[in-house]
Amino acid sequence: MKAPTLAMFTRAPEMETVPDIEAAALRSDRFRLEREGDWKRLDHILTRLEKGQLRKLSDEEVVELPALYRMAASSLAVARETSLDASTLGYLESLVQRAWFQVYGPRIGLFAWLRKFFTGGLSRAMQAIWLDICVALAVSVAGAITGWLLVARDSEWFYALVPVQMAGPRVPGASREVLLDSLKVEESAQGLSAFAAQLFTNNAGVSILAFALGFAFGIPSLLLLVYNMALLGAMLWVYSSQGLTGEFVAWLSVHGTTELFAIALAGAAGMHIGRKMAFPGQKSILAAAAESGQRAAQVMIGVVLMLIFAAVLEAFPRQLAGTEARAIIGGFMLLFWLAYFFAYGRRNEGRAA
Repeated sequence: MKAPTLAMFTRAPEMETVPDIEAAALRSDRFRLEREGDWKRLDHILTRLEKGQLRKLSDEEVVELPALYRMAASSLAVARETSLDASTLGYLESLVQRAWFQVYGPRIGLFAWLRKFFTGGLSRAMQAIWLDICVALAVSVAGAITGWLLVARDSEWFYALVPVQMAGPRVPGASREVLLDSLKVEESAQGLSAFAAQLFTNNAGVSILAFALGFAFGIPSLLLLVYNMALLGAMLWVYSSQGLTGEFVAWLSVHGTTELFAIALAGAAGMHIGRKMAFPGQKSILAAAAESGQRAAQVMIGVVLMLIFAAVLEAFPRQLAGTEARAIIGGFMLLFWLAYFFAYGRRNEGRAA
């Protein structure tokens, strides 16, 4: 009997691996040949789309795109499961990625989206929640009146509504000179940049809270708006008691027509989500929340931009301008926001139609 040699042990595995490799290659070729026609058609459609030739596609190609994408994704799953050759796997991964972007990805770039957002998208989002905005504004006015009446009846309410650090010397019984000094015009802009950053941080916190509380059917958002405006009503009574209503309103309007409007919009966006969750109609609660959330998110982007603008107005024009200039700036900003949100977007929508 012949003794076993090293060659006898090493040759057998080699003989067994060759058929396996050939079978795998044959299986990969067959898999590719059966589906390659659909892959190439999908690749052709994607290439046209990536070149911006959407209008040159036929109706059949547009309709076929989602189906071809799903077929390619299914092929990729099979290729990964059966460990097909690396070239087929790489080709399918690239093809599916490109198809996903065209089917589900954004249709426009960042700059195109920003242009669309500022030239009508934001305005239409505002107009879509007009009912919630009306409620938020009505509640804000009611809150200011409530704060005024409470302090007018009992001045102790002032200390319950207005934090001590915010009130400073502006309290019931303060002299006219002290109140006028708080409205004085600054001689220079030194230090006002840090002041603007602080104001933006504070206002952004209030707005985000008003928006975030909207999930509880909007009730906490309404309460926050009532409190925020009751504080303002209490402060307005203090100045009015010394005959400084006009001066205070002018001082406040510079940034207030932007800042208070932004806070009301944040509350309205939160209420919009809460209202849609409470009354989803024919949709599920999750679907209604998702749809209203997308709309509210656009509104909140506008709110953040308004708050940045309000902080700049609050730190510079309010501190450096006189009473008349303050009133003019405040009135102009109010008209600007109303025209931009409720007239500009509507006009652009009509042109697009």
